[in-house]
Amino acid sequence: MFSDADAASLYDLLNPWDPDRRPDSGFYFPIVMGAEPVLDVGCGTGAMLHLARERGHRGRLLGLDPDRAALDRARRRTDIEWVESTAAEAEPCADFELATMTGHAFQNLVTDHDVRASLAAIHGALRPGGRFVFETRHPQARAWEEWNPANPDDVVEVIDEANRTLRYWHNVDSVVDDLVTIRGTVAQPDGTVLRVLREDLRFLDVAALEGFLDEAGFETEAQYGDWNREPISASSREIITIARRR
Repeated sequence: MFSDADAASLYDLLNPWDPDRRPDSGFYFPIVMGAEPVLDVGCGTGAMLHLARERGHRGRLLGLDPDRAALDRARRRTDIEWVESTAAEAEPCADFELATMTGHAFQNLVTDHDVRASLAAIHGALRPGGRFVFETRHPQARAWEEWNPANPDDVVEVIDEANRTLRYWHNVDSVVDDLVTIRGTVAQPDGTVLRVLREDLRFLDVAALEGFLDEAGFETEAQYGDWNREPISASSREIITIARRR
């Protein structure tokens, strides 16, 4: 058996939140610590907000995610608000100074309607002048071509909270226009499959992304091609965006 709770635990092992060692965490963390209140859209297990509180953030922190098993882990900390909801269902309170969407969660918005509804809701949750900070993989890097078990960098072995040794790898099922469908396989070391986790990811380019942001009432304050804040170039693997609510 490999439950939803096990999958949430595995996510934390595969994606540790560590601003001292990981460049993506290091990019977001000072932005979060310098703002209040903060809305984390697609907060998952809440690792970013947990650490923000541990390191002294005193303002309102709210994490929003539709994954109940992930939120069960997040709710281990009770001095943060947790809401089981999609991005499109964010409350239009016009209260937050900052909204974030980390871990390439923006790419789970796979239709134009998903993108528009989510950006509209995030816009409504931000106060005028509030910022939305998020990232998406740049399609020009074709990251999906590296997601296969023949790539040793894509095969990860970990020991989970139940003291089981697990292997995890990806396969790409399809690439249709800007939509990539992948499978993440969780297995025992002998290859016995415990769980297959399917996911659709949308790869928007800069122009398409800018069009959606402008339509939703955002203006782009800054955009980077990597976590060191280098400008987007022909070799960039990321589109990291800081957008401000008009």
